[in-house]
Amino acid sequence: MIKTENLKKIYTTEEVETTALNNVNLDIKAGEYVAIMGPSGCGKSTLLNVLGLIDKPTDGKYYFLETEVSAFSERRRANLRKSNIGFVFQSFNLIDELTVFENVELPLLYLGFSSSDRKKRVNDVLEQMEIMARNNHFPQQLSGGQQQRVAVARAVVARPKLILADEPTGNLDSAHGEEVMKILGELHEAGTTIVMVTHSPSYAEYANRTVHLFDGHIVSENIQEEFMI
Repeated sequence: MIKTENLKKIYTTEEVETTALNNVNLDIKAGEYVAIMGPSGCGKSTLLNVLGLIDKPTDGKYYFLETEVSAFSERRRANLRKSNIGFVFQSFNLIDELTVFENVELPLLYLGFSSSDRKKRVNDVLEQMEIMARNNHFPQQLSGGQQQRVAVARAVVARPKLILADEPTGNLDSAHGEEVMKILGELHEAGTTIVMVTHSPSYAEYANRTVHLFDGHIVSENIQEEFMI
């Protein structure tokens, strides 16, 4: 599903040039659950943004669904992204003026789903996330754990092939963090490919494989023993 070859990302200002990613070679197969770990500033979120087609690399190649996409325009990246990738962020990124139902419905509006299809999909995913009782509430009326459930529901409502999660438990207490990890585990078991940035070694154990970044390089990878052949 994902393959990078000598991927580089360099940020340049008038005063300084910063290499965020340096010759990153990564291969992620469909159905994998991969955790990305490393110290702050090592390039984890930058890598996720490139993999999610939010940003484009400075150099190197990126193959997504067997298509080389590194030179795609923003419009082509957006079209590929909205129909194939769901995002879960640490900060939830819900729209305060929209209800839970409307927040989750938003990706389906962009994709042109009919009203009846949108209603069914949103109701189904709210039931799955056990947040249906709050469908007419606004984000500020919810706990942190409930807001993250809504964010996950929004990420999966279009049934994307890939979910990218950037510190999805970072703003949650341990109990709510475990709830979110359980939901991601269930999505993975249902066949969704997941790439998750985390600082937590215990949460990384939910993944099949952990990739360690340092100064923009992949320095090591390890596979959980239960997934080793």
